[in-house]
Amino acid sequence: MRQRIPADVLLLATVLFWSFNFTVVKYALTNGWEPLSYSSVRFAIGAVLFSAFTFGREHTLRVRREDVGLLLAAAALGIWLNQVSFSYAVRFTTAATVALVFGTLPIFVALIARAFGQRLHLRHWLAALISFAGVGLVAAGGAGGLGGDVGGILLALVACVTWAAYSVAMGPLMRRYSPYRISAFVLLVGMVPLLLSASRQLLEQDWASLGALAWAAFFYSLFFSLVFTNIMWFTAIDRVGAARASLYANLQPFLGAFFALVVLSEEMTPLQFAGGFVIGAGIMLARATRSPAPGPD
Repeated sequence: MRQRIPADVLLLATVLFWSFNFTVVKYALTNGWEPLSYSSVRFAIGAVLFSAFTFGREHTLRVRREDVGLLLAAAALGIWLNQVSFSYAVRFTTAATVALVFGTLPIFVALIARAFGQRLHLRHWLAALISFAGVGLVAAGGAGGLGGDVGGILLALVACVTWAAYSVAMGPLMRRYSPYRISAFVLLVGMVPLLLSASRQLLEQDWASLGALAWAAFFYSLFFSLVFTNIMWFTAIDRVGAARASLYANLQPFLGAFFALVVLSEEMTPLQFAGGFVIGAGIMLARATRSPAPGPD
């Protein structure tokens, strides 16, 4: 009988791939790729491949008519707006900074869930204040002080908010569909406005100038940060549940910052290190919060 890969191995591999993707995207965007060209082509191909896998697994991608509106909103937030903000966040600041700011994702999930009626404990509000204080330290310690990286940090926060909203929207949908089918639907729908937004950059993209490593970065982001990781993540969650998976997901911002520092030789000030630890304290305080869907990057 064929041995299954342990769920914890799948979770750890997924988080490692996602964490390294901050570095990979930063490299790609500083070596020839335009931000929207990179994201739109990657998600268009990824949507087709992941949907083919899902169709082969479930033999349908059909959803109820009454759920289409919520799925369209989830696609607009979780794919289109998320990728636009994420791509430019990485473009305008360091990969390490964006990775650390993504530590606020569980906080935004909790706050958006509260806005839609879910009761939050006092620890969630304290965790939000602590995490946002950590973001402030990361910003204050950036190049040029508080104003140096503010554009990239604000866009990274937008990326966190949009993915958190998508994660909350998935809650009621997952009572009727598998996460595979939801992801396949939103990927297929979300890639349309993403491609339209990228149309000018796709026309102006200097494809001939892209080197081997720039293309390697693209294929890494396509397969190891989108297609394969979604399959591994959902497979593991199906076996052990979201609560256990969230313990691994909490490692992503700090591993992402580590990879950026080591591979790209990015620099972090003591104030930014302190901000990372403060964000981590907020994550630990809010650890009981429902786990978000897989990372958008």
